[in-house]
Amino acid sequence: MSVVRVLLADDQALLRATFRILIDSCEDMTVVGEASDGAEAVDLARAHHPDIVLMDIRMPGTDGLAATSAICADPDLAATRVLILTTFETEDYVAQALRAGASGFLGKDVTADTLLAGLRTVASGEALLSPGATRTLITRFLTSPAPGGRLAPPERLSDLTTREREVMSLAAEGKSNTEIAEDLTVSPLTVRTHIHRAMTKLGARDRAQLVVIAYQTGLVQADPTAP
Repeated sequence: MSVVRVLLADDQALLRATFRILIDSCEDMTVVGEASDGAEAVDLARAHHPDIVLMDIRMPGTDGLAATSAICADPDLAATRVLILTTFETEDYVAQALRAGASGFLGKDVTADTLLAGLRTVASGEALLSPGATRTLITRFLTSPAPGGRLAPPERLSDLTTREREVMSLAAEGKSNTEIAEDLTVSPLTVRTHIHRAMTKLGARDRAQLVVIAYQTGLVQADPTAP
């Protein structure tokens, strides 16, 4: 059985201890290290190459967003995904976390079962975003360049097939593989194959980044009437 290796990054020692007990109680997961700030999280990620870093945003010194950027930009950590866990579940933080390369985002008020399910979801390569957060996030943030940045050019999609673009568009609307399969009358496995081919061609780390690219290239247009 494959075991998901998790690195904890949070400045609250009691919370890290709680997460460790919870995660280590699962046969398919284990904690490989604990960091109390962003800089330590980056160092431990490079030392242990975890499958997932469970990352708090607000930490002293180097915060979780800067640490996420450093981890996701490191080619030696290409297989490591970051799941943001924070009490500050604002749209702006969601957008910044995704731009930094995070694969998912959860509030600290989630239940134990939801947290464990979230870790498994991100470990499988899927994105972890609530439909509501995704809708407002895309409309308000991802369709605009980050400070000092710019939107991705449409030409970035030139290598995708028509079907890959279609599947990518539906994924960007927040639909699951099963829902996409029903829309296109194909199997979920076929959808998953198209998603992974699109990710490979675009150099996307995971589904979350694929969604960002879909909106930033204009493949999917945000609804200006969304709240």
